[in-house]
Amino acid sequence: MKKLIYMVAFFACAALLVPLMAWSESKPKGNPPVITASFAVEKGYYGYVLRIYLEAEDPDGDMSRIAVEVDQTGYGRYPVDWTILKSPYRGKFRGYLQWNTFSSRASYLREWTNITLKVSILDKAGHESNVVVFPFEFVSRAHREAKPPAPFNQEGLPRLGYIHIDLFEPTQMGADPRTD
Repeated sequence: MKKLIYMVAFFACAALLVPLMAWSESKPKGNPPVITASFAVEKGYYGYVLRIYLEAEDPDGDMSRIAVEVDQTGYGRYPVDWTILKSPYRGKFRGYLQWNTFSSRASYLREWTNITLKVSILDKAGHESNVVVFPFEFVSRAHREAKPPAPFNQEGLPRLGYIHIDLFEPTQMGADPRTD
């Protein structure tokens, strides 16, 4: 009988400890990264090479990856694109992500197609930075920007990586080119 009482007490304590352990694991220790400055143009033609400029810092020095999420009006949300940060950029950086907006999945995008990019940075502990939002519109006669504003107007900013998202043209989806 004593064994049964000990077993019941053991499992009751374990049942109480498991949620406490899960709660403590879900709140990682440390500070999240912070995006301190950002910039991107708001208009460009289809195939435009878009640069997303970011400046960020992490007091813990363990930034690990940049998340880019794209929402397209008329299509929806694309899977998140991840850029792994190299070791020199884990504590503090100023640079850009490059995205060639030409897509292998669409021969064109309609004029005035709108997309929204959401960018954040995650550290090794799982903390997420503030999210910065960049609206972008495809316009065939968009003017090219000469230089980005400060603090991104200096020469030699590093390219942190590429964005690998292929956009769709919703009006072309579902058509089988072999039957035309």
